[in-house]
Amino acid sequence: MEYVTAVPHPRTDAAADSAGSAKGGRRSLAVALFFGAVGAAVALLASRQEWCSGVAAVAGGKLPLTAKGSDVTGVPAALAIVGLAALVAVFAVRRAGRILVAALLALSGAGAVAAAVLGAGDSAALDEKAAEASGDASTTIDALTHTAWPYVAAAGGALILIAGILAVVYGAAWPSMGGRYERSGAPRARRAKPVDPDRPEDLWKALDRGEDPTGTA
Repeated sequence: MEYVTAVPHPRTDAAADSAGSAKGGRRSLAVALFFGAVGAAVALLASRQEWCSGVAAVAGGKLPLTAKGSDVTGVPAALAIVGLAALVAVFAVRRAGRILVAALLALSGAGAVAAAVLGAGDSAALDEKAAEASGDASTTIDALTHTAWPYVAAAGGALILIAGILAVVYGAAWPSMGGRYERSGAPRARRAKPVDPDRPEDLWKALDRGEDPTGTA
């Protein structure tokens, strides 16, 4: 006579690896969401701040002028919005589509970094303002100074880049929108687990689930 034991079977190495992978996926998801959202917010905020200032000679006087990040270059702010949209879209696609969207997220961050760094020493926006104020296209800026905001924008882009890298590496393990439902909106039917007739514990578990362990209709 066979007896059913209540002692749980030891976890296999595969189960332990699966649990570790799931935990790592959740951790990477949380980090990517945080970095992506914060990075986009930082890049947008920094683009609205003063990046450079100077003095232009106008009608025998001196006219102080300033230029915001959006005056110097609109690329970091635009790419921050693209990155934020890509971060949300990662959960709406699967497989190859998720990899492509994750790559777009990473490229958005890298582009924002490059544009912010290149704009850190740019004085073209101030020269244009000086030319408009004086009515002379040859008017330029004197006493040119730059702030640290371009590098703050670059830091925001770097956070977006990190979020994109995490999405590329770990995105396959992340959940997707509506993954539990079919197109009709109804929950997916649970598949009956195979029952080993030689294992009484499997028979009892099948009965607890409301399944027919004999396999007959």
